[in-house]
Amino acid sequence: MVLSKRNAPTTAPAPRLDQLQGALGHSFANVGLLRQALTHRSYSADHYERLEFLGDSVLNLAVSALLYQRLGDLPEGDLSRVRANLVKQDTLVMLAERLSLAPYLHLGEGEHKSGGRSRPSILADAVEAIIGAMYIDAGFATAQAFVQRLYADMPLGADKAAMRKDAKTALQEWLQGRKMALPTYKVERILGEAHQQTFEVSCTVPALGLTAVGSGTSRRIAEQAGAGDMLAQLQSTTK
Repeated sequence: MVLSKRNAPTTAPAPRLDQLQGALGHSFANVGLLRQALTHRSYSADHYERLEFLGDSVLNLAVSALLYQRLGDLPEGDLSRVRANLVKQDTLVMLAERLSLAPYLHLGEGEHKSGGRSRPSILADAVEAIIGAMYIDAGFATAQAFVQRLYADMPLGADKAAMRKDAKTALQEWLQGRKMALPTYKVERILGEAHQQTFEVSCTVPALGLTAVGSGTSRRIAEQAGAGDMLAQLQSTTK
């Protein structure tokens, strides 16, 4: 598959795809599918969106089967909540970071300069697109096995850790329950090179004059870290 480039950035070439295939645990018969799965629409007309559409469905089925097998004591409603947590953007971004996908992404110049390699929506979409590409390349069993490897160490047990609210949601609900204004988030610093940045984000509760700072490899992760620290402060003072 030949990519028709749209304003491709003049940066160092992406790492070799054989390195990524090793991390994925699958060697593509049609490596063009993997290349397409890593290509944003800002870079080429042969982008990942159709593969993402397919991968979303494959991911949901594979995760559903995994939960059905491993959580046999949970009713349908709880299974649905666990699945929603496992396939949401935050979780997919974490998986993308584990796979170190960012350096492999093909982005147009504007998207590259605006921090597209750390953009949660792009990272999450790329994970789904890779799953879709793997399904086309080798069938559902191979894609399912890949999903099972991705989620092998996720907490799915009786403690229902996978159903807990994320820190930002929990903080928002804590404040709303006390009729306080919602927190504000601000990027304080961005450290490192474009392909390997660390974000520092402050989380402030104006009504209480409190601020916490979180850090992470994306703004989303840093916001969650800041919200978690803030929530811990608030809960410790109300015990």
